[in-house]
Amino acid sequence: MMSEPQSTHPSSAELRLTALNALHRELGAKLVPFAGYEMPLQYAAGIVKEHNHVRAAAGLFDVSHMGQARLEAPDFEAAARAVETLAPADILSLKPGRIRYTQLVNEQGGVIDDLMVTRTADGKGLSLIVNASRQEIDFAHIRAGLPAGIALTPQPERALLALQGPEAVAVLSRLIPGVERLCFMEHGVFHVKSEALFISRSGYTGEDGFEISVPTASAESLARQLLAEPEVLPIGLGARDTLRLEAGLPLYGQDMDEATSPVEAGLAFSIGKRRREQGGFPGAARIIAELSEGPARLRVGLKLEGRAAARTHMKVADTSGNIVGEVTSGAFTPTAAASVAMAYVPPALAEPGTQLAVEIRGVAQPARTVPMPFVPHNYARRA
Repeated sequence: MMSEPQSTHPSSAELRLTALNALHRELGAKLVPFAGYEMPLQYAAGIVKEHNHVRAAAGLFDVSHMGQARLEAPDFEAAARAVETLAPADILSLKPGRIRYTQLVNEQGGVIDDLMVTRTADGKGLSLIVNASRQEIDFAHIRAGLPAGIALTPQPERALLALQGPEAVAVLSRLIPGVERLCFMEHGVFHVKSEALFISRSGYTGEDGFEISVPTASAESLARQLLAEPEVLPIGLGARDTLRLEAGLPLYGQDMDEATSPVEAGLAFSIGKRRREQGGFPGAARIIAELSEGPARLRVGLKLEGRAAARTHMKVADTSGNIVGEVTSGAFTPTAAASVAMAYVPPALAEPGTQLAVEIRGVAQPARTVPMPFVPHNYARRA
């Protein structure tokens, strides 16, 4: 699932703590403010080793800062239609237990937040996961747009863990038999010691893996069980960011915001055919026009020459030295073994192979546009 940068720096006393905070401290995590929470940036292994471990085996992430909620409605159709008035995805066609990635959009077609919408396994309702720093904004926005008879119920009593990497399925199926039958973007309910775990085969790393919604009181016990498995290491936010960058996954607040449309952000795939034809969501005029005519700019991947890392807000120039865009995310990442970045540029410069440059400390560092992801996805899709 998606995450976001910390825009303010509250004191330690003001930070919220997840159910795993004591465990993070026990494991020697470097804790930092993030989206209003105290979160682990890295553990003793360090960001590069943590990143590589997720690509090779399995890593456990605490993502309990994300906002979980359920829509209470008379039936699935009522819930789906309510979400479709706020987001451009086709929710009505969701099958039981399936998940859809979408965005809350404003009247100008900008992205308020991106989120996951899940049709519950029983087929009767919908659950949502939104970004931590946006959850109060999101929940207020959703409530304001819901018709009578439908309610949004946040679930702060549930923690969220992510187990990611090629060995994740072997590890989790050892502890919770049956999870191996889930495919990418599919959800199921599994009972362990009489407690319901809501498990989806999804994540924010580009690797196969799972997100596990667990009662807060049981989160530390489950985390310890997973960490006791030989394939698993704890992973912090630092490696989570380099992993999602290599996977070409946008970060809300950096790679998109309330002025950015889903089309500009390269998220047109999330807007179904029926919604493109019928509209009925905020900002539809702009978004549908951009789908047919093209947007003014596009999020693209950049690969730089050398090891110098491109960072947020660094300027992107064309071969004549004209400033044509700006970097939104960038780093020298371990698996790509290259300096890679995301940036917005005019469509005429978005074609893969286009020569550009990123201004790094006053030096124009040569770069070229490349397709994303920078590292291939390894999702468990059905054959």
